[in-house]
Amino acid sequence: MSNFLPIKDAVAKYIDGCAGKVSAPFSRLFIRGILAGVMIALGASGSSVAAHSVDNVGLARLLSGVVFPVGLMMVIVLGAELFTGDCLMVMGTVDKKHTPLQLIRCLVIVYIGNLAGALLLAAAAYASGQFDYSAGGLGGYTIKVALGKATISFGKAVVSGILCNFLVCAAVMMATCAKNIMGKLFCAFFAIMLFVVAGFEHCVANMYYIPAGIFAKGNPAYVQAAVERYGCAADQISRLSWQNFFVTNLIPVTIGNIIGGMVFVGLALYYGNKEKAA
Repeated sequence: MSNFLPIKDAVAKYIDGCAGKVSAPFSRLFIRGILAGVMIALGASGSSVAAHSVDNVGLARLLSGVVFPVGLMMVIVLGAELFTGDCLMVMGTVDKKHTPLQLIRCLVIVYIGNLAGALLLAAAAYASGQFDYSAGGLGGYTIKVALGKATISFGKAVVSGILCNFLVCAAVMMATCAKNIMGKLFCAFFAIMLFVVAGFEHCVANMYYIPAGIFAKGNPAYVQAAVERYGCAADQISRLSWQNFFVTNLIPVTIGNIIGGMVFVGLALYYGNKEKAA
């Protein structure tokens, strides 16, 4: 017996699973969204710890890529709801299993839940003293990462978001193809690792990275580490703000993630595997 579903069957399986999501009550979707936000943020937090003291950029990204996928693995195994992966639900919409309004409702609730969970974890990481690692070096690195994301151009953020969620949704569909837990984890790991190593933008991960940097910015020792160890300009650090988090990064990255997940994976797989009516 094969341990792997053909992609055509995996698409049908995913579409069938959409019914439970779109009909779920607000509280269930919101709680699952919070859980996914926390899980992705944990992966992001761990990846920063792994990479913060590595000078070689490629090696630092590789280390981050090894750690970060644990977040999506938890989401897949524990049944949490992640906005970027749920963009695939567009397949059920075009298959007329649910309405566009039901899709939007589900995605909005999950998105807000993801944001709440990621913010909660960012605040907890700061309060726990984690950023004190390496004599405040991790706090400085957190500021550096957040600053790079909060000052990206709109166009770059959109395109990077498209590329990112192409890989995330590919990971979700490959995991759907797998029939056992090890297969699902194996499939998820490498595609997620690739987006992290490539440096693409993921809206839910950024719900941790940028707020964590904003929190770290409030500690002078972390700011000093960002300037002295990571070459951040003091005047640039002032651009790390909640406004830039939402306007400069989160909005365009979310747009890109939606396009990448819905159009380039969801609709492409649906129409690429749809059988013609007899």
